[in-house]
Amino acid sequence: MTAVPVLLDSRPDGVPDNTAAADFLATDLHTARTLATMATDADVDRALRATRRSLADLGALLSPVAAGRLEEMAALAHAASVRRFGRVVRLFAPLYLSNECVSTCTYCGFSAGNEIARRTLSPAEVAAEARTLTDRGFRHLLLVAGEHARIVSKDYLVDCVGALAGEVPSISLETQVWDTATYRRLVEAGCEGLVVYQEVYNRDTYAAVHLKGKKRNYDWRLGAPDRAAEAGMRSLSLGALLGLDPDWRSDVVALAAHASALVRRWWRCDVAVSLPRMRPAAGGYQPVRPVTDREYVQILCALRLALPDVGITLSTRESPSFRDAAFKLGVTQMSAGSQTEPGGYADPGAAEPQFEVSDTRSPAQVAAALRAAGYEPVWKDTIGARVIDAKPAQSVS
Repeated sequence: MTAVPVLLDSRPDGVPDNTAAADFLATDLHTARTLATMATDADVDRALRATRRSLADLGALLSPVAAGRLEEMAALAHAASVRRFGRVVRLFAPLYLSNECVSTCTYCGFSAGNEIARRTLSPAEVAAEARTLTDRGFRHLLLVAGEHARIVSKDYLVDCVGALAGEVPSISLETQVWDTATYRRLVEAGCEGLVVYQEVYNRDTYAAVHLKGKKRNYDWRLGAPDRAAEAGMRSLSLGALLGLDPDWRSDVVALAAHASALVRRWWRCDVAVSLPRMRPAAGGYQPVRPVTDREYVQILCALRLALPDVGITLSTRESPSFRDAAFKLGVTQMSAGSQTEPGGYADPGAAEPQFEVSDTRSPAQVAAALRAAGYEPVWKDTIGARVIDAKPAQSVS
C-alpha cells in the first residue's frame, strides 16, 4: 500500500527523517480513517478477535457500528488493562507556574487576547506550591505554563525544576516546546517527563485555532517529544483536545499513530496519551463538535485495545461520576485535586485559571474512590525516578 498521509500534508523539510514525527507523517492513515466511519460488523469482529491490533483495527473500533458493542469492548479493555498494568492508577497534580502568554489560541483561557489577571510564580513560590501538594500525598508533579519565552524563559524553567528536584521525586513539564539543548538542561536540573498536546492533528483546523505566536508552527510542536527523548526524558505524553475538530475519530487515529511511532523510535521511554474534553474558560470558546460520554468511553476502550502498552491519562476536566466509571477501561494515571491557576494551591485567588475543573474532589477523596473500587492509588512511579522520599502522606494513607 502506498503511504499517503491523508490527515497531514507531505513531510515538511523542518522534520528530520530520523524521528518519530517523520515516521508518523509518513503513515498511511487512509484505511483507518475510512474504517472509523464506514466499518462493517465483520470489520469490528475481526478487530475484537485480533491478538495484535493494527491502526486499521483501531479505526474499526472507533466506528459507529462498534458503538453498538460497547459492553463487549469495555470488558476486553478492562481485562487488557488489568493484565498489563494491574489494578493501579498513578495520581499526579498539575502545578501552574505562569498564565502569561503571547500566543493567541482561540480555545485557551490563557490566550494573549483574554483580559485576565496574570501571575508568574517565583521559584520560591513554586516550591511553596509543591510543599502543599506533597503534603497532600503527591510525589509526581506536572509543571504547566503559558507560552511566554521572556517571562517563562529557559533559565526560569531550569530554576523552577531545580527548586523542586530535592523534594519531588518525579517532575514533568508542559510548557511551550523547546530545542534539544534546552530539554537537556531541564533533564540535568531534574525533569524526567514531557507532556505535549498537539491539540488537533488536522493542519487546517490547527491553523484556524492558533492565530499568533510560536505555537502556530505545527511541525516544531510535533517534533518536541523526539527532541525531549533525545535529551534524556524518560516519559513522553501526547494529547489532542476533543472539541476542536468536528472529526474526533480522525484525531484519535492520528494520536494513536503518533504514539505508536514514538514507542517504536524511543522504546526505552514510557509513552502515554490523553484526550481531554473542552471545559469552560476565559474567551468563551465553544466546542465545534462536543464528544458525548458514550463516545468518550468508546475512545478509551479502542485506545486500550489498540495500544496495550501505552499509558492513558484522565484529567479533572471530567466529572467525578464519569471518572469513577471510566478509569477501569484502561486509564493508568489521573490528576486529582487540580487547580489550573498559578498559586492555586498555597495562595489562590491572585490569578485566573486556564479552564474550569469538573472533578473538584480532594486527592484523598479520589484515592478513597479508587480503593473502594479495588484499585491502588500510586503516588509515585519508582521506575527510573529519583528516590527521595517514598513515605506516603498521612493525609491520604
